[in-house]
Amino acid sequence: MMFIIGIIGITNILKEESIMPEVSTFALRIADGVWIATALLHREHPDRPDFTESEIQARFLSECLPRGKNSSSLATNINSHCVANRPRSKKKSDPTKVQGGPYRILYETRSGFRRLYRPGDDFHPDRAQPRKPSKTIPRKTEIPERYWELLDWYDAWVKPGSTLVAIDNIEDDPLLRLRGSGRHIWADEHADEYVENLRREQP
Repeated sequence: MMFIIGIIGITNILKEESIMPEVSTFALRIADGVWIATALLHREHPDRPDFTESEIQARFLSECLPRGKNSSSLATNINSHCVANRPRSKKKSDPTKVQGGPYRILYETRSGFRRLYRPGDDFHPDRAQPRKPSKTIPRKTEIPERYWELLDWYDAWVKPGSTLVAIDNIEDDPLLRLRGSGRHIWADEHADEYVENLRREQP
């Protein structure tokens, strides 16, 4: 008798589980993950105009985002696939044709450095799509809910006059260009010793 009751109980549990709503298990695109990682870096370091490719990759991995079956896919996405002002890769089987999406996720500010793409940035002709706009940000429904707030942050970041907006190129800012310009003054002397010597020289 107890055996029969047990079987009925298990059957009822299975029936209840079968009618429960399924949890969405969408696969995050690497390009969307690259956008998330770069957006996080911008938000965490608002004083930085851009980031190295390795910094973006490290931030991506720290979030445990899926990086695809090919171990080189992430680096390739950051280096070229997602970069608006770089040409799209050519197919090895047919070099006359391009491969991958015409993404405008990142923007190359200088060699080895990237920031998020902003509306109005120039882009390579390979990434122009007259009929369908190129992807610049993830769709809300295609990224985990915990990153939805980044989309609101981005809207504020790209607004004209926003204090969140970084400069286009580090060379365009006269103050940032001065970084390190006086390092030769104390090249052979510790900074503290240099300051102390200046005080001694004052009358």
